[in-house]
Amino acid sequence: MASRARRASKSRSRGGGKRWIQKAIVRPGAFTRKAKAAGMGVQAYARKMRHAAGRTGRQARLALTLRKISRK
Repeated sequence: MASRARRASKSRSRGGGKRWIQKAIVRPGAFTRKAKAAGMGVQAYARKMRHAAGRTGRQARLALTLRKISRK
């Protein structure tokens, strides 16, 4: 039992696997549509909504994280 817990914590510390981004994007294009409806760009809307609760806040934080990854 302890080894299972150890393996689970190890995989989480490494980012949760190679395909975590594909699993994180549940509704492709939804955040972009929200940003355009607000009359803003995606990154500007993400900065504004990053502290929001619920799905929009999670989408905003993911958008900011993906932006950082794309710069590497």
